[in-house]
Amino acid sequence: MDQRSGCPINLSVEVLGDRWSLVVLRDIIFGNFRTYSEIHGNSLEGIATNILAARLKHLTQEGFLTAAADPGHKQRTIYSLTDKAIALVPALAALGAWGARYLPASPDLAARANALDAGGPQMWADLVDELRHLHLGAPAPRRSVLAELNAAYGHVVERGG
Repeated sequence: MDQRSGCPINLSVEVLGDRWSLVVLRDIIFGNFRTYSEIHGNSLEGIATNILAARLKHLTQEGFLTAAADPGHKQRTIYSLTDKAIALVPALAALGAWGARYLPASPDLAARANALDAGGPQMWADLVDELRHLHLGAPAPRRSVLAELNAAYGHVVERGG
């Protein structure tokens, strides 16, 4: 890969700075979508099929995802996060909190970001533990941050936004 500089922010943007990579990782991290069809079918932004295929390939090549054949379905691939991707949780939490605070985010879609922001570093660490369990086979944590984030979303939806 040709690099504009060795600056760590530049290097990160070169790997993750396209329109879709962070959104695909968001859907895998927070939605626990693991297959192409789950990611595509649940895309809030309506990612095109060719773009999704390219992003999954890119994220796998860059070491953010691993891809394994689904033993129950010969033509399906199951994507798993690597430690490299899971390490993005604090950055995604900060990005979500910033977007909820400074951009016109809808209340229901900002609910998870707000809950993660309010939970702070301990919640982020607990989410990392949960993702390591779901994707890397680590022991199950006592806390399900994903369930808490979904409950926060559900609460806002119940209130009508």
